[in-house]
Amino acid sequence: MNSVASTCPVARATDILGDRWCLLIVRDAFDGVRRFGDFQRSLGIARNILSDRLRKLLDAEILQLQDAADGSSYQEYRLTRKGEDLFVLIVALRQWGEQYLFEPHEARSVLLETASGQALAALQCSNLHGKVIQAADTQVIKPAQ
Repeated sequence: MNSVASTCPVARATDILGDRWCLLIVRDAFDGVRRFGDFQRSLGIARNILSDRLRKLLDAEILQLQDAADGSSYQEYRLTRKGEDLFVLIVALRQWGEQYLFEPHEARSVLLETASGQALAALQCSNLHGKVIQAADTQVIKPAQ
């Protein structure tokens, strides 16, 4: 069964976002990157691969093309609402990476809230009443086949 026909939301999401380049393009879009050349410089990615991944993100309506804000003839890639809703995923990946992939004093980029200049609280899953939930506290109910 291909992921598009899958009843698993994770399988369907990874069809679009399971590639490192797609996630890094989304990350860069959150960081304000808008133009093809700027994505290419930031990521060090081959033009053909970048074109393919941008097309995939456009087709999935995660990005949209708009005329450049500066009035030039360029077009810019902007996150859609669907794309902006990936912020939690990007933050979760960042926090996981900070916790497990860096030494305590190793240099790394930092995500801060603009208004306060402070780091974000660690993301946690919670139930509808605010109680923190661990993986062991959950179950997946699959549709009848």
